[in-house]
Amino acid sequence: MLDLEVVPGRSLGSENWEFVLGMPFSQAVNILRRQCRIIKDVQVIYCELVPLAIDLVLNLVQDGIRLIFDSHMQRLRVIEVYNLSKVKLKYCGKHFSSPYVQPTIEQVDSSFGATKPAVYDAQQQLFSINFRGLSFLFPIAEDAKFEPSVHGLGSIPLPSKNSVLVSRIYIYTGSSLAESKRPPIPVSSFCGNVFCEAVEGINEDGLPVGLKFSLLTDGPGGGKSPESKHRPVTKMLQFGDSTQDVISALGCPSKVFYKSEDKMRIHSKTFHKDQPRTSDYFFNYFTIGVDILFDASTHCAKKFILHSNYPGHYNFNIIWSYRYQLQYCNNIIQREMLWLQWDSIKKFLVRSSQKPVVLNRASSMNTTNPFGSTFCYGVHNVIIEVMPNNHIASLTICEPRQPIGTPIDS
Repeated sequence: MLDLEVVPGRSLGSENWEFVLGMPFSQAVNILRRQCRIIKDVQVIYCELVPLAIDLVLNLVQDGIRLIFDSHMQRLRVIEVYNLSKVKLKYCGKHFSSPYVQPTIEQVDSSFGATKPAVYDAQQQLFSINFRGLSFLFPIAEDAKFEPSVHGLGSIPLPSKNSVLVSRIYIYTGSSLAESKRPPIPVSSFCGNVFCEAVEGINEDGLPVGLKFSLLTDGPGGGKSPESKHRPVTKMLQFGDSTQDVISALGCPSKVFYKSEDKMRIHSKTFHKDQPRTSDYFFNYFTIGVDILFDASTHCAKKFILHSNYPGHYNFNIIWSYRYQLQYCNNIIQREMLWLQWDSIKKFLVRSSQKPVVLNRASSMNTTNPFGSTFCYGVHNVIIEVMPNNHIASLTICEPRQPIGTPIDS
C-alpha cells in the first residue's frame, strides 16, 4: 500500500517521487515506469475519436488514484483519490487516512482545520469541504433527510459525524475545483530541460523556411510563484543552419538518431554505387517536440518534423505536447494547426482529387502498428500526417527548393 503525502494545491507523492500539478504527461509515465514494482495495473484513458474533447487520464487501479491531464497541453491538472481504502494519506507528516485512521469528518477537521461550512451537491448527493487547492467529498445516505437551506454538515441526521467517511479527494490549483485551470510547469519538472510553449512558421514567398520557437527555461527569478521562475526565450531556426546553430538555439538534443537505411537515396540524382556510405542524422528534442534532420555531408538542417503527440498515434508519449502554427494560402489558416481537424482545413490546402499516401509503421518485422495507418498529404514543401480520427499527427517541413506537393489555386 502506497504511503503518500498530500500537499494542497501542489502534489501527491512519497519521499522519493511525487506527482506535481502542471507536470507533463511523459514525466508522470516515467515515474510509473520506475515504480513498476509497487505501482501496478495502470490504465490510460482517452477519447479515440475526439482526443481533445475529454481529459487524458492515468488511472492507478490498484491504488485508487486518477491523474487527470489537460487534453491540449497534456499537463497534470487534477489529482483524484477515489478509493481511500487502497492508499495511506498524510498531511504534514501525520496520517489522516490509513487502515488505522478512518477519514471521517472529525478527522479531516482535526488534520486540516476546516473553517468553511460544507457545500451540498444535490445532483450527486455529496457534501464537500473545500480548502484552497484541496477538496474532500462525503456521501450521504439516500434516506437521509435534511433542510437544504441549512448550511454545513449539521443538517444531516446521523448519529455521529464519525459515521461519515470521505469518499474522494481532489488536489488542484486555485480556490475551487470548478474554477481550476491548467497550472504552469512546476520548477521541479525542468531538471535542466527546455520546454516549448509554441512554434510558429517563418514564411518567405508563402512557404515555410524555418521555425520560431517560444521556449521556457527555469530562470533565476526571485519571485515566490511558479511563474516567476520561468524565463521565456524566443529562438529561430532556418534551413541550412549548422548543428552548432541548432545547439546554440535549443541546447543539446535529447537523442541523436542516425538513419541506418535510407531507401529514398536511390531516387537521388547523385546516387551511385561508389558513393561513400554516409548517414543523415536527426537531433531529437523530446521536450520541445521537434526532430531536425541534418545532411551527413554538410551537417546543415534540411528537414523539421513537428509532432502533436495525440494518444492513439504510433509515436505517442515519445515527445511532449505543445502547439504549433503555420500559415498557408494568403493567411487563410492562422489558428493552431495542432488543434484543428483536417477536414476543416483540407479544402484550403489540397485538391479534392488529391489522394494521400498511406503510412503504416511497424515496431519490428513481425508486428504491426496497433493503432492503424495514417495518411500523408503533400502541400508545398510540407507533409501533413493525418490520423484516422481526422486530427493532425505531425508536420514534416522540407526545404522549399524541393516541393512535396501542389496546393490548390488560391
